[in-house]
Amino acid sequence: MSKLINQLIEQKYLKTPVIIEAFRKIKRADFVPREIIKEKGEEFVNEYNAPLPISYGQTISQPLTVAFMLELLKPKQGNIILDIGSGSGWQTAMLCEIVGDKGFIYAIELVPELKNFGQDNVLKYNFKNVEFICGDGSNGLLDKAPFDRIIAAAAANEIPKAWKEQLKIDGRIVAPVRNSIWLLVKNGKDKFEEKEYPGFAFVPLIENNK
Repeated sequence: MSKLINQLIEQKYLKTPVIIEAFRKIKRADFVPREIIKEKGEEFVNEYNAPLPISYGQTISQPLTVAFMLELLKPKQGNIILDIGSGSGWQTAMLCEIVGDKGFIYAIELVPELKNFGQDNVLKYNFKNVEFICGDGSNGLLDKAPFDRIIAAAAANEIPKAWKEQLKIDGRIVAPVRNSIWLLVKNGKDKFEEKEYPGFAFVPLIENNK
């Protein structure tokens, strides 16, 4: 993925060395259905800066968007992160790489088949610092809270209250709301600094009651 990564660096979407290294190590082609690899080839998938279908109406996100969101999230070594709508597992694997052995990723996916797909993909890299859970990510994951970071890959109509409550002080939430990416930084109990970044497109967040 070197050409695309270099382009994202030049365009300032990728800036942080640990995030750049994760992009270089975790290959996007390892996280798409085999039929796409057979049809398009690994190089195409690794260099293609657009979403790709992974079935059940979901996609593996555009690399530019993933880079933008990870840079806003600012994941660090040792962080405990909740990854909501883990899908293909590509972003999950990059987070595992970034947080290292002292960190941990809880990856939630509502669709059982996608949860298994993402889990199998991440297993290719032998990470031990991750647990995949089949469940409704809109509720967060109370029994593993609080989290240093929370990131979502699908768009809700608003940031769920549960996510805000399950975030540590000084923690960060990065999540799509309709066609914008929102960054929330928790400055105190029920106190958040919020910033909107419009102009993106996401699949909707699936909830059990929808």
